Amino acid sequence: MQVAELKKEFENYYGKGDCHIYFSPGRVNLIGEHTDYNGGFVFPCALSFGTYCLIRKTNDSVIRLASLNQAKKYTLKLGELTQPLEKGNWANYVLGVIAQFIKDDLIPDCGADLLFWGNVPHGAGLSSSASLEVVTGVAINEEYNFKKDQLSIVKYSQTAEREFAGVMCGIMDQFASGMGKKDHAIYLNCDNLEYELVPIKLDGVKIVIGNTNSPHSLDEGKYNERVAECRAAVEAINPSKKIANLGELCPTEFNSLSGNIKDELIRKRARHVVTEIERTQKAVIELKKGNLSEFGQLMNGSHDSLRDDYEVTGNELDCMVDAARKIEGTIGARMTGGGFGGSTVSLVKDEYVDEFISKVGAEYLEKTGIVADFYVAQIGDGGKRIE
Repeated sequence: MQVAELKKEFENYYGKGDCHIYFSPGRVNLIGEHTDYNGGFVFPCALSFGTYCLIRKTNDSVIRLASLNQAKKYTLKLGELTQPLEKGNWANYVLGVIAQFIKDDLIPDCGADLLFWGNVPHGAGLSSSASLEVVTGVAINEEYNFKKDQLSIVKYSQTAEREFAGVMCGIMDQFASGMGKKDHAIYLNCDNLEYELVPIKLDGVKIVIGNTNSPHSLDEGKYNERVAECRAAVEAINPSKKIANLGELCPTEFNSLSGNIKDELIRKRARHVVTEIERTQKAVIELKKGNLSEFGQLMNGSHDSLRDDYEVTGNELDCMVDAARKIEGTIGARMTGGGFGGSTVSLVKDEYVDEFISKVGAEYLEKTGIVADFYVAQIGDGGKRIE
């Protein structure tokens, strides 16, 4: 949908008058999965599609929320913005962010009309929720002149998802949506939030996202279950070595301490985290060298670990990755995002992209009965005002 169309829709909802338009992207994570809430490294990049927010301040004392992607609209008094609505409601992602401003005594002094529209496929594991949270934060911050920096907006957004959606997420998704830069990936240390913008130079290679159209829903409990399992691993290790999270361990240290974890399932979960952090570190080194073949092998290793040790892939993701790896021009393929459905990310040589989409789509349909969607990724900027 074009900006002119969005403006017309805004007028249909709220009447004529000027409004401002903000945008924040979805993200794809190239490698480093389920490491962010363990204090490890991730390597995501912002996408060119995401969520738009059109906003106009008003002279009354209510906030009106509407979305072109959702049927339900809301009118809330300024004093009603700090409590979540019923579970699973899309507006909770918006309210959760506004509530963080209010906690910091940054209180809207008048009402506003907000209209959202997003083109991140819902449930595809490409962070539609983070893009909604970040675009809300960027819009509210600027419209009300609250003067918070972009990192604060990112932190507000993560807290909103934890408190209002009940997902104990790490900070990767919101960080990528807020801090992304065109044609760069973010090498982020989730323990201290130190990061490096790494140029993505893929001469003759494309990033291809495969949406399994088997939607995941992270608020159904499996994600939080993995978080709890990692905490259990930390607790088991602590009598021998005091750590706050698994990201503090290298594979050698983990191997020497893993005997402390008596539960084999918990040990597997921890092993994925520790080895995935090492894979991510190695992958960035290889990318900087221009060694895409090794980067691709590390992507493959990431998926295999997520499948075998972390058990967050499932039939659809595994089918798509298996089909992707059969294409001669595929350099690497893995699931991306929280898992339990969602999307894959593959590095594919230019001359094989059409064949990849055709053959992977056909095999996936044959094995699952589901029609997949594919996107050749364009790496964009983080959240900002666009008009």
